[in-house]
Amino acid sequence: MRKIDNATVQRILDAADIVEVVSDFVALKRRGANYVGLCPFHNDRSPSFYVSKAKGMCKCFSCGEGGSPVSFIMKLEQLSFTEALRYLAKKYNIEIEEREMTDEEQQAESDRENMLAVNDFAMRYFEKNLKETQEGRDIGLSYFRYRGISDAMVERFHLGYAVEGRDALFATALERGYSEKYLLSTG
Repeated sequence: MRKIDNATVQRILDAADIVEVVSDFVALKRRGANYVGLCPFHNDRSPSFYVSKAKGMCKCFSCGEGGSPVSFIMKLEQLSFTEALRYLAKKYNIEIEEREMTDEEQQAESDRENMLAVNDFAMRYFEKNLKETQEGRDIGLSYFRYRGISDAMVERFHLGYAVEGRDALFATALERGYSEKYLLSTG
């Protein structure tokens, strides 16, 4: 497995101008030291998406999305970190130098991917408990509503509910084929 060389990654990050990257997708107008435009992440009617060249960051003050040039491309184009780096390297004509990953790096990457998969399963499991179990609806949803948390906020922040039973998630994950090693290492 090949990995983009760290020096190449740094050259890409140094070259990526947030204003240039965002302006490929959003019509920006200068407002003082910053730029502003309609947010590409939600149906924006008035400009709420600000881009700061000095900080190298962008942010929507309506929906909260934003970030660096790489994270902007990742979110907007639904790309992985490496794919976003390749996108920016192509934009700025930077030749990508790769190197072969060591066995330890490959194992670390595999472990990371497996732990992310376990975390994603746990998130979906708790969300399902909240919406599809009687206990989740009666206790969890009613608590959220009591606290003024809307259904939209529940969706956006991936809120869920843990049913009674200490090891319910663990047992369900094992049934679905997730490794005990990764279940324990992710807590």
